[in-house]
Amino acid sequence: MKKKIVLANPRGFCAGVERAIATVKLAVKEFGSPIYVLHEIVHNKHVVQELIDLGVIFVDDLEDIPKGAICIFSAHGVSVATEERAKTLGLRTIDGTCPLVGSVHNMVEKYYSDGYDILIIGHHRHPEVEGTAGRVEGRVHVISSEEEARSVQVKDPARVAYVTQTTLSQNDIAGIRDILFARFSEIRGPKSNICYATLNRQKAMRELGGSCDVLLVVGSKNSSNSNRLREVGERAGMQGYLIDDEKDIEMEWLDSVSTICITAGASAPERLVQGVILFLQEKGFDAFEELAGKEERISFEPATLAAAR
Repeated sequence: MKKKIVLANPRGFCAGVERAIATVKLAVKEFGSPIYVLHEIVHNKHVVQELIDLGVIFVDDLEDIPKGAICIFSAHGVSVATEERAKTLGLRTIDGTCPLVGSVHNMVEKYYSDGYDILIIGHHRHPEVEGTAGRVEGRVHVISSEEEARSVQVKDPARVAYVTQTTLSQNDIAGIRDILFARFSEIRGPKSNICYATLNRQKAMRELGGSCDVLLVVGSKNSSNSNRLREVGERAGMQGYLIDDEKDIEMEWLDSVSTICITAGASAPERLVQGVILFLQEKGFDAFEELAGKEERISFEPATLAAAR
């Protein structure tokens, strides 16, 4: 049986992730170590370890950062309260928030100032959702299920707006959105705020359909977009697995398998994909095809360091 690797495109780093990592590296170069980052800059354990090796210290609480030190906010964004707390503690801050997440923040703030209740379709306790919800005080509700969409209570049903977490799939939000539109006939909001990179990677999985037996998604377990990518692939007909690198591959996954698709979440570096390819080739997957996919030309400059100087 001939064994084949199919490499999906696009895959791996998106512009927001590249910007966040470049921002941290630039800060280390400019100011030296240690540089502190509030939470993981992006959700990938290999990226985090690479930055730790450069002298970056990741913390879960601002109080763990010495006064006067530099603190970078992660690509997922933070609440206004977090920004204010950092100032109170005397920290020099750099905002690593993905510009696409920042655009959702702006949307929430505008709807709120116009007197709307805000519904955020997303996962409870995800840092992006917490940061978005924390851009305003009150009249904001996180909706993670159709049940919550049916039960949410607002001040004025005629003044309701919604946004979505950027790393979801259309399947995640479709049913919830239908319920909200049925309940609130004048609801305002975009079709979704799912980012271009998430949509493009998911589209590539849907187009593959059942042409591959197994899907390996390179990405860390706490990466929302990587988890959604695996789910989309499984709905398209492949048996999906989420792996940090080739060490996570279990040999029974390869039994009686002729075609394996490899892709990577938006926070996973390409070198990890190449490691998976080499591993599979050593196991007899000697045919190879890289798909064309949609070309991505979006890029962002690193965050400004001016506020930290």
